[in-house]
Amino acid sequence: MDMQKMELNMEFNNEVQRTMEDFIRIFCAEKQELAAQRIANEADDRQIAKLEKIGIPVEGRSAGAVAAEMMEDIYSYRSRLNHPRYFGFIPGPASMVSWLGDVMTTAYNLHCATWATSPAASCIERELIGWLCAQAGFGEKSGGVFVSGGSMANLTALTAARDAKLSEEQQYLGVAYVSDQTHSSVAKGLRVIGIPNSRIRKVPVDSRFRMDMKQLEAAIEADIAAGLMPFVVIASAGTTNTGSIDRLPEIATLCRSYNMWMHVDGAYGASVLLSKKYKHLLTGIEFADSISWDAHKWLFQTYGCGMVLVKDKANLLNSFHVHPEYLRDVEARQDQVNYGGMGIELTRPARSLKLWLTLQVMGSAALGEAIEHGFQLAEWAEDELNKQQDWEIISSAQLAIVNFRYAPSGFTDQQIDELNRKISEAILADGYAGIYTTELAGKKVLRICAIHPEATEDDMRSSIRLLDKYAHELCQPALV
Repeated sequence: MDMQKMELNMEFNNEVQRTMEDFIRIFCAEKQELAAQRIANEADDRQIAKLEKIGIPVEGRSAGAVAAEMMEDIYSYRSRLNHPRYFGFIPGPASMVSWLGDVMTTAYNLHCATWATSPAASCIERELIGWLCAQAGFGEKSGGVFVSGGSMANLTALTAARDAKLSEEQQYLGVAYVSDQTHSSVAKGLRVIGIPNSRIRKVPVDSRFRMDMKQLEAAIEADIAAGLMPFVVIASAGTTNTGSIDRLPEIATLCRSYNMWMHVDGAYGASVLLSKKYKHLLTGIEFADSISWDAHKWLFQTYGCGMVLVKDKANLLNSFHVHPEYLRDVEARQDQVNYGGMGIELTRPARSLKLWLTLQVMGSAALGEAIEHGFQLAEWAEDELNKQQDWEIISSAQLAIVNFRYAPSGFTDQQIDELNRKISEAILADGYAGIYTTELAGKKVLRICAIHPEATEDDMRSSIRLLDKYAHELCQPALV
C-alpha cells in the first residue's frame, strides 16, 4: 500500500511539473503573439453545454488529464485583460514577476492572520505597508492591511470611519457623501455598515467631473440642520469613468471643519504616487484619514491584491481586533502585527509577497515609469481623435483615461448614443481592441483606459482609426 501511494505521489508530481512546463511554454508563446490575437475568446452555447456535462465524478481522474482539459476548455475562454489593446474597464496587465510571486505564495499556502503562523511574510507586509504609507505622506502612526481589492478596501476603511466618528447609538444618524462619479463599491460598502441609500448623498460634479465643493458643503449644512450627523466624505483619486481627481486639499479642509473622516478611493489612481512626473496630481492625499489602493490595477499585479492605508492604525485595531480564547497563544508583541486583527478577514493569504517581489525585481523607479507610459498612451489616442472629423472629446486624457464620442451633424442625441453603442460593438466583434461605452453628462460615450506598459503609439492610433472606419460605415442611414 505504501509503495502504491509513493507511485501515485510520484505520478502526481510528474504531472504537476508537466502542467507547469506546458503553461510556461503556452504563456510565453502567447505573450510573443499577444498583440496579434483577438482581445477576447467567447464561450458559445456549445462550449458552455460541454462544461455543464462534465459534472462531479465519484471516482477521481488523472490530474494531468483534468489540468489539460482546464487549459483547453476553461482558461482559453476569456477576455484578455492583459492584451495591449484591451482598453475596457480597468485592464489587468499583470507582470510575469507578479505571476511568479503568486505561484510561489500559493505553493507554500501561507496563513497570514498572525505573526506566529507566518512571521517572515508578516514582516514583509509590515515593511511594505510602511513604505506605501510613506508614499502617501502618512506619518509614524499609520498602518494598513492587504485585502482582496478596492471593494474590500473601501468597506474596511468605511467601517473604521463609522466607528471613529459615530457611537453605536448615533449610527442611525450617520450621513456619507460621495460624488455621482464615485465607484459603486463605496455605496455597497456603506450599506453593509448600516448606512442606507437614504443617508448617502450623491453630490454633483463640475465640468471636470470632480465633486462640486459648494454643493458638498451645502449638503453637509442641510443635514446638520436636519439633526443628522455627517461623518465621512469619500473623495476619488482617479474615478473609473474619467480618471478625475477630486479637490483633495479642499475636501480635507472641509472635513477638518466639520470633524469628518476623509476617505480617498484611490483604488485606481493612488498608483500615481510612484510617478515622479505626476505625483503632484495627488497633492492633498496626505491629509486623508484612509486610502484604498489596488495593486492589481496600475501596479501590474495578478488578482487580487489591494491595500487599505490609514493615518492612524489604531482605528483599524479598534474596529477589527478580536481576542478569542483560541488566538491567545499567538498574540503579537508590540513590534509585531497580527493582520487578522486589522481587517475583516481572519484566514487570509500573503497577498503582499507578489508586490514585494515585483518591487524587488523591477525597482520602484521602473514601476513609476510604466505608470507614466499610461498617460502618454491616452494622450496619443486623444491626439489621433483630434485629427479625425466629427469626433468629440467629452473628458480629456487624464490618468490614462480618455472619453469621446462620434457626433456627426444631422443626428439626434438618441441616434448619436445608439451610433456609439454600435461602434463599440463593431470593434469588439472585430477583436482588434477592447473599447466599451459609458455614460457622462447624459451622453453615451466611448472610453479608453490604457495602462498596458507594452502598448505602443501605433496601438493607440490604429485603434482610433479603426473606430473611425466603423463610425463611417455605421453612418449609412439604413444602419442607424
